[in-house]
Amino acid sequence: MIGLGAVPLIADAIDEPFYTVLFSRMLILSIGAVSLNLILGYGGMVSFGHAVYLGIGSYVVGIGTLHAVEDGVTWMGDGFIHMAVAVCASAIAALFIGAISLRTRGVYFIMITLAFAQMFYFIAVGNESYGGDDGLSLYMRSDFSGLLDLSNDNTLYYLNFGFLIITLYLSHRLIKSRFGMLIRGAKSNEQRMRSIGFPVFRYRLVAFILSGAICGLAGVLSANQTDFVSPSVMHWTRSGDLIIMIVLGGMGTLFGPVIGAVAFLFLEEFLSEFTEYWQIFFGPLLVLVVIFGQGGIDGILVRLDNWWSKSSLSKQKQ
Repeated sequence: MIGLGAVPLIADAIDEPFYTVLFSRMLILSIGAVSLNLILGYGGMVSFGHAVYLGIGSYVVGIGTLHAVEDGVTWMGDGFIHMAVAVCASAIAALFIGAISLRTRGVYFIMITLAFAQMFYFIAVGNESYGGDDGLSLYMRSDFSGLLDLSNDNTLYYLNFGFLIITLYLSHRLIKSRFGMLIRGAKSNEQRMRSIGFPVFRYRLVAFILSGAICGLAGVLSANQTDFVSPSVMHWTRSGDLIIMIVLGGMGTLFGPVIGAVAFLFLEEFLSEFTEYWQIFFGPLLVLVVIFGQGGIDGILVRLDNWWSKSSLSKQKQ
């Protein structure tokens, strides 16, 4: 995390601002992956509709800035309002989706979340007032009343970095709490948790809502980063990308989603320089990590650290 905090300084030193933008994207997708990890990694809920909340947050910024510039409704360009509306709208959407999908299990849960994702996607595609399939360019970035100048990429980077730190802290506190223990217990043995007397559905729904709200905030940051909003943000394939990041980094770990997001975008950037069909090479790499690196990259790093510690200890004894 210290290394991520130094990225803008290093990028300025070597005169490569591109890396600030690239790592800023990593931070935003890390927030989305951490939010999904709350229900997937710890709760065992495989949602293929999580990118819907990214789209909701993004469109809140896009629609707000459009009316702020074209209609002169200045308060609609306020960044604090964007974040509040995005979090509330995402939470309401998650409540609606979760209340229905959480009554099912397994492949039925996956298909229902996928169906909702496609429903929101086609609503955005069909809304010609806000760009339809062509998307919507931002006329301005969110205005924080002079407190933050998001036109500066370094400022936006550290805003993303700050929210990632907050998200990781909240995730840690939540998972270590009684609430988090119940969510993990329901993943292991739902029937036992029910027999003890815990309202599993209610707890899962709350986790689902919290996860969606955090991802909505990531959508606000994403729109400001790209200066563009498109229905593709909420397509089910973007949800698949978030799942891949979690699996690659390590499901059910605190920093796994962050590691996975960084590795995913690094590989995408590196492989795309050689071929536009970079997924052909990325797929086998992911399979190798899943087969030989149980726990993802985070698990591999933990095992290497344990091996190094044991090796150092044995050398000291000798």
